[in-house]
Amino acid sequence: MEAFSLLGQGMLVALQPMNLLFALVGVFLGTAVGVLPGIGPALTVALLLPVTYKLDPAGSLIMFAGIYYGGMYGGSTTAILINTPGESASMATALEGNKMAKAGRGGPALATAAIGSFVAGTVATLGLTFLAPWLVEIAVKFGPEDYFALMCVAFITVSATFGDSPIRGLTSLFIGLTLGLVGIDKLTGQARLAFGVPELLDGVEVTTLAVGLFAIGEALYVASRRHHTEEKLEAIRGSLWMTRQDWKRSWAPWLRGTLFGFPIGALPAGGAEIPTFLSYSTERRLCKYPEEFGKGAIEGVAGPEAANNASAAGTLVPLLTLGLPTSATAAMMLAGFQQYGLNPGPLLFAEKPDLVWGLIASLFIANTMLLLLNLPLVGLWVKLLSIPQPWLYAGILVFATMGTIAAKPSVIELSMLAVFGVMGFMMRRFDFPIAPVVVGLILGPVAEVQLRRAMQISLGDPMVLLESPISATLLGVALIALVAPFVLRGLGRFKASGD
Repeated sequence: MEAFSLLGQGMLVALQPMNLLFALVGVFLGTAVGVLPGIGPALTVALLLPVTYKLDPAGSLIMFAGIYYGGMYGGSTTAILINTPGESASMATALEGNKMAKAGRGGPALATAAIGSFVAGTVATLGLTFLAPWLVEIAVKFGPEDYFALMCVAFITVSATFGDSPIRGLTSLFIGLTLGLVGIDKLTGQARLAFGVPELLDGVEVTTLAVGLFAIGEALYVASRRHHTEEKLEAIRGSLWMTRQDWKRSWAPWLRGTLFGFPIGALPAGGAEIPTFLSYSTERRLCKYPEEFGKGAIEGVAGPEAANNASAAGTLVPLLTLGLPTSATAAMMLAGFQQYGLNPGPLLFAEKPDLVWGLIASLFIANTMLLLLNLPLVGLWVKLLSIPQPWLYAGILVFATMGTIAAKPSVIELSMLAVFGVMGFMMRRFDFPIAPVVVGLILGPVAEVQLRRAMQISLGDPMVLLESPISATLLGVALIALVAPFVLRGLGRFKASGD
């Protein structure tokens, strides 16, 4: 019952007129930018991060919640209409959704995606409401060594699960950790890696890194592939609304997708890719019309899209309660917190309960707005898809540059944005994951402080990391997560050579 009481207090914050407006603007902007080809939720949030710089923390984070959910839904629109998923989690939606669009049933495909997103988002946010206080009670008991071990789990799982190669993921992570060393040492006050540049004494701005890697890097990458295959926009023919048969075939996949998405999304190594493909394969097995799969089965859109949005709410569980970003978009959300000097975790629930519960309550509101906004405005989103790519990415470059200058007007900052943009392009070109760089920059300094505190308390004895049961368990999990991809790859090669 305490969770309902706290949620009620959060609703009072979220229902304030200005906060409702922020949620509406966030949902609209998130969907509008997320609908554009090749722009996933992480890039959407990174691009719009500077927009919220001057807002108050509650309004800004509520807008972020709207941007996050809007970006998730926008990715499904591109997946269905032009077979271009905004992110890897929308790939499963594209498999059947684009076939439905080509068969003239793009309307019902978009409708089941929108309603499935609403159902899954609502159920998953309820799960977040009840799970968050329980996790906070556990996290309060953590010592410095336990927090350091927890950060190690985050580093390894994020770097090992993003991209195809664990080595590339770890390389990206170390780039981020190195960038996290720039600036003044929080414990000794000494300048590190500043090279005599005063602007670097405050450290590397997360906003500048995120916008450079995601927005500038993506624009340069798309420009480099300009003359490759062009997307063909499928026009929506017939009614937008679902038939009674469509409803009958969609409700069970919505619920099953939610059950896949939320628990897996809440795990440190969860993400949205695993539950969406699990949902797709499950619906394929359970479907009463198996001959339709591969030709446009509505279950193949309803289930994965529900799993995708449920996992989005699931990633907020470790982010809000433990301060761990388990996806690229969650890392962007963490950057949003940090631009106000806020560190997600158990202490935030105690120090800023109105802000945290207002944010959680706003997820329900953003979800409802998403449904009410997207069904009538599908025609508008389709028109956005016809913007020529050179215009689109030139606009992104201008918007990203202006946003960075507005947040921190400095020639050094602009130069860093350009350097990070080129770095983001090279990483995309050679298939290095970008998310671990952002996670390393954000969590690296936190992990360093916790490790040094643990060492000071134990008078320099490193065994303190193994003497705590929580720390020892978490380090064991991190070790397994580090070794497992190499072992699995080795077994795969062994089986291949045996065959």
